[in-house]
Amino acid sequence: MIRIVSKPTDTPDDNSTGAVIRELERAGAPYGILDLGAVDPLDSGFENELVWVCGIRQDGHQFETLNVLSLQNRVINTPASIVACASKVMTSALLLHNGVRTPETAYMRSEARARDFLLRHEKVVYKPLYGYDGNGIRLVTKPDELGPGPWYLQEYVPNDRDFRVFVLGGEAVGAIARVSDSLMHNIHQGGIGMPVPIDEEMRAIAEASASAIGIDYCGVDLLLDREGYTVLEVNGTPNWHCMAAPIPKLLALYLIESERGMRA
Repeated sequence: MIRIVSKPTDTPDDNSTGAVIRELERAGAPYGILDLGAVDPLDSGFENELVWVCGIRQDGHQFETLNVLSLQNRVINTPASIVACASKVMTSALLLHNGVRTPETAYMRSEARARDFLLRHEKVVYKPLYGYDGNGIRLVTKPDELGPGPWYLQEYVPNDRDFRVFVLGGEAVGAIARVSDSLMHNIHQGGIGMPVPIDEEMRAIAEASASAIGIDYCGVDLLLDREGYTVLEVNGTPNWHCMAAPIPKLLALYLIESERGMRA
């Protein structure tokens, strides 16, 4: 059986979990909803099962519960990969460690170093360490705009759009461009998404990003500059708004095949 941890931000009009469940039902795949708040991971009553985590809350209980369940079950995405994606610092570190191109980034508590980074780049983007959907991201051009630290800062790359590439099982399967006239192009921040073909450079950097994180599936957010694509973030519980590729169906098939592989 595929046990499903529903995405806590799902709504009736934007239900990622439900879209994949409908595809599982069409395929006749047995599933059940797993309420992490109702299970004792030390006495869960199941093992050697597949657990699909469509999303989790950013709290220690859910992470610890999944972490323990992953000892005797196959968890997609793994707790470690979800946490790595949730932390912008860890994402940046893994990308840099694996030679994946990303904007110059700094994370510091020293105000003097933050000022030096800003003055060197003239414009930087401040991002909350554990932010999502573009919330709290802002452009900083003067030292007195830094606010309280610590600071996660990226060099500003001029653009009017970004790209999200959905990577599943190591393969880029869908992509959109998100266009807006503001700093953030997220759909939740008013960006307009449209499907785009996956060119070879986009494919290579998106797949390399997923490999660097060690994740089953993800949304890789890219910018295009003079040198090519550069990775902004890797989302471990991604939405797939506006993609032409049938992501719910592809994801359901991936879960079914992964569960079958456990029985082989």
